Amino acid sequence: MRKPKIYLETTLFNYYFDADRDAHADTVRLFQEIAAGKYEAYTSTYVTEELEIAPEPKRSQMLALIPEYRIHLLGPSDEAQRLAEIYVAEGVIPQTHFEDSLHIAAATVNDLNMIVSLNFRHIVKQKTILATGKINVLNGYHAIALNTPMEVIDHENT
Repeated sequence: MRKPKIYLETTLFNYYFDADRDAHADTVRLFQEIAAGKYEAYTSTYVTEELEIAPEPKRSQMLALIPEYRIHLLGPSDEAQRLAEIYVAEGVIPQTHFEDSLHIAAATVNDLNMIVSLNFRHIVKQKTILATGKINVLNGYHAIALNTPMEVIDHENT
């Protein structure tokens, strides 16, 4: 069986270092499962651009997770840009949060299985799941799962 290919959205890198957040332990657990080989993990330059604006030393710590956990880095693409623009044009994600549409589009056009995120405003919500799934299928892609770390990690071994 192939390992699930997951896209790590920006919020996970923040939660990894924020021990006061509710999802911190589950986020760290997800990274541990990536290290153990349970998932093939990806992120994108869209994420690294967002991480670059964080203050030091947190910026360097978050960016260091990518090589530490051998997370594949996806580059920008015209295909992802086009699909992200459709999400915005269809009212799925507001233009003011275009980067969120880019995350979903990057994972979609690179044929990943799911996005793991803690962004409940624009990514992990029923409206986004249904609308992006429909748009993806109409544009020749598969619907992509949008999950939280809590939905993805193995709770049996914790």
